[in-house]
Formats: sequence, C-alpha cells, structure tokens
Amino acid sequence: MGPGKIQGRERPLTVHDLNQLLLACSLVLLVAVAAVRISSRSGLPSLLVYLGIGMVMGQDGIGGIHFDNAELTQVIGYAALVVILAEGGLGTKWKEIRPALPAASALALGGVAVSVGVTAAAAHYLVGLEWRQALIIGAVVSSTDAAAVFSVLRRIPLPARVTGTLEAESGFNDAPVVILVVAFSTAGPVEHWYVLLGEIALELAIGAAVGLAVGWLGAWGLRHVALPASGLYPIAAVAIAVTAYAAGALAHGSGFLAVYLAAMVMGNARLPHWPATRGFAEGLGWIAQIGMFVLLGLLVTPHELGDDVLPALVIGLGLTMVARPLSIVLCLVPFRVPWTEQALMSWAGLRGAVPIILATIPMVNGVDGSRRIFNIVFVLVVAYTLVQGPTLPWLARTLRLGDGSEASDLGIESAPLERLRGHLLSVAIPEGSKMHGVEVSELRLPAGAAVTLVVRDEESFVPLPSTVLRRGDELLVVATDPVRDAAERRLRAVGQGGKLAGWLGTGGADSSR
Repeated sequence: MGPGKIQGRERPLTVHDLNQLLLACSLVLLVAVAAVRISSRSGLPSLLVYLGIGMVMGQDGIGGIHFDNAELTQVIGYAALVVILAEGGLGTKWKEIRPALPAASALALGGVAVSVGVTAAAAHYLVGLEWRQALIIGAVVSSTDAAAVFSVLRRIPLPARVTGTLEAESGFNDAPVVILVVAFSTAGPVEHWYVLLGEIALELAIGAAVGLAVGWLGAWGLRHVALPASGLYPIAAVAIAVTAYAAGALAHGSGFLAVYLAAMVMGNARLPHWPATRGFAEGLGWIAQIGMFVLLGLLVTPHELGDDVLPALVIGLGLTMVARPLSIVLCLVPFRVPWTEQALMSWAGLRGAVPIILATIPMVNGVDGSRRIFNIVFVLVVAYTLVQGPTLPWLARTLRLGDGSEASDLGIESAPLERLRGHLLSVAIPEGSKMHGVEVSELRLPAGAAVTLVVRDEESFVPLPSTVLRRGDELLVVATDPVRDAAERRLRAVGQGGKLAGWLGTGGADSSR
C-alpha cells in the first residue's frame, strides 16, 4: 500500500464516503473538545490527548488506519502552525512582551545554539547516534512549542516578564530551528557555521520587516474601512496574518516570524469588534491544534517505539536538566533575571507538536535513520510533556512567582459608525478591575465621549454622573472620531489605576492589550 493511503480506499470517493468522512471528523472534533475539559482539569497540555486520539485511530489502534505520508503531515503541520502563531500573536499583549524582547531574542538565538550543541553531544556520546542524526535531534527539540506555551502559561498567573519572555521566545525560535534542521537534513556536508548564522540573521530580518509592515497596513485598513458585516472582521484579520506568512516566505524570509509579528501588531491596534476577532482566532487555533496532533498521532507507529524509549529519555534528560538550564543562565546573564524566574523558565521550555513536525523534515529528505529520529522525538515530547506540564503550576507556587496583584484589563469592543463619524465602545468591567467603585463623572472622559448606557444584572439604564460603576457592568460609550483613541486609553487607565489614574502615575497613554 502506497504512502498516505487509507486502508481499503482504492475506489473513487463517493457521496456516501464523504458523508462517512464528515461524520468521522465531527465525532473526532466532539471527542477532542470534550478532551479539553479533561486536560484542563488535570493540568496536562491538550496535545497529549489529541496525540492519543490519533494513535487510537491508527494502525495499532481500533481505527486501523494506515497512514505514513510524512510529506503531507509536514505540509498540514506547517499550515496549522501558521494559524496557531497567528492566534498567539493576536493574544500577545505588547505591554508585557516589550520589556522581554531583548531576553526573548537572546534565547531564540543563543539559547537555540546552546541547546543544539548540548543535546547533540548527549545523543552522540550517551546514545551512540551518528553526528548528523545527533545534530538533527538537537536542532529539532531545541524549539519550544508555541501552542503548548500559549495554552499552559496563560492559565498560570505569572509575572509579566516571565510570560512575555517565554511567549516571545516560542514565537521567535521556530525560524532559526527550521533553518538548522533543513541544513542538517540536506545531503552532503553541512555548511560552515558562519554561513548558517548569516542565513538565520537574513531570514529573521526579512521576516520581521514583512510581518511588521503587513501587520501595520492590515491594522490601519481594518480600523478605517467599515465592512458590511461584523463577522468579516475576524476573517480579514486572520487572512492578513496568513498573508504575512506567505509574503515573508516568498521573500525568502521567516514566514513564521512574519505571521507572529503581524498578528501581534494587529492584536494591539484596537481593532473593531475585537472580542469577536479574538474568539474566532482562538477557535481556529483549537481546530489547527486538534487536526495537527491527531495527524501526528496517526503518523506514529506505536509498536516501533519500544527500542527508542530509553534513548529518548536519556536525550530528554540532557535537554531538560542540562541544555535548557544552561541556555537560560548564559543568555539571561546580561539582563539580571532573578534565579527564581530563571528556574521557572528552565522548566517551562515546553515541547509540543513543533518538534514532531520538524522531525518529518529528515524523513521527507530521506536521511538515514530518519524514522528512528522521528520515534525518539515523539517519545521525548510525550514523556517530558507529561512531567513538565502538570508540575509547572506547582513550581510557580513553590518559587512564589504567582502574580495576582495586577488589575484585570477591560474588555473593550469597538464598532465604527462610518456615516456618523463616531464609534461605539462596548466596555466590560471584569473581576479585579479598579474601575469598580468609580463614579461615571470620575472617569474624566475627553470631550466628545460619554457613557450612554449601563447594563447591570441583565437590566439596562442611562447612568447619571453620580452612578457608581461595579464589577460585571457593561458600558456603552459613544466617542467621536478625534477622541476615540483617547477615550479608550482613559478607560483602560482607570481600569488599571482607579479614579486617580494619571495623578498617581497610571497614565492613559498605554492602551496596549
């Protein structure tokens, strides 16, 4: 049976077959959605549940599906990763990631180099792999996974510097890792190290330039063009992010970095109908994760993993206990990061689907022992995710890094009124917001903006200047075009600093998400 064929599928596809396929896909999605509940309660990253679903459906499971098309898996995996990075970028708060950019960049470059070297040495000297195979494994597993990092870290109340550094690192380090894996998987001698460094720097520069440009142009367009339906804004935002990836890749730059930066620019640009856009992107991200992990579970052959369990555990031990901590210490020395935060970041270098997808590159290129490389990476990711994911909240509490002191940010949705040259701002006051207890007059909104309606306990009323706002309230604010941005900045400032925001150092200039 040829690669990628499903057992028993030799005749042309019929409508009945399509109906069965749709039923199977819907059932898988329903099971996967239900599995999110299990993973969230247990603390396990959802990737393990989805991988398990794919393995159960595979040739060693009850599904009996024989699937071994590594090239198709790689293509679909890349597409899913683009969607996941776009969703992660849209949800990244610039005010949190901005101070962490230098440290994250150092980890994405220097940290990758340290991890590749140490992990490859462990694979060669402790497991006995050839140097090319050892270098490929070292490069593959040196990339932290954006999906795993985003899904786990955003459930833990960590300091903004830690979260920002880890999220930015996971968004940045895919580009250099892909270049290294492709270089090590290419037939013939590996290029000199300085050539690889030059290629990495050039691709990152091109990808960053394309991503920032596309993101800025897309945000400007979405803010100044009134689309005929609110449901078009989420579609347009995701399409712009995917365009950034395609443009960056066609320009011989890092498409992964381009899509992440473009999405981050749009996510911090106060787009119209932002909550709907964020929810749509999050839904697409879940679908991408489910499809990607299930497909990777189908690709693996469980009965072939037995001989590779011990090598994977040994290599993973070197990566987790030596390579990752060493890269954290060496790269963060100039930034004077406290040792407690370094310890948490060392343990939070989560691996997920990205290393498994990258492990398909040597399979597609026909590298000797590529199937064993894939099996080792698969076992390593599963084993150490089982250990790291559930214990990360415990470690954060032990190191006293839980941060519950920051006020909750407001949920603000904007709808442009093109003919009236104004905007409707829908403001939700969450738990922990310092807007609780503030009178409407104490908001001190700029002239041209006013609170016109308050919804409280499912009842709406027109507020008076003396009306006291409460957590859980929803406000409808009308603002003219010239003061729309100033009004939102002021609302966010009061949400973070209370009625005295601006007088006690909490200004309204920072309106980033």
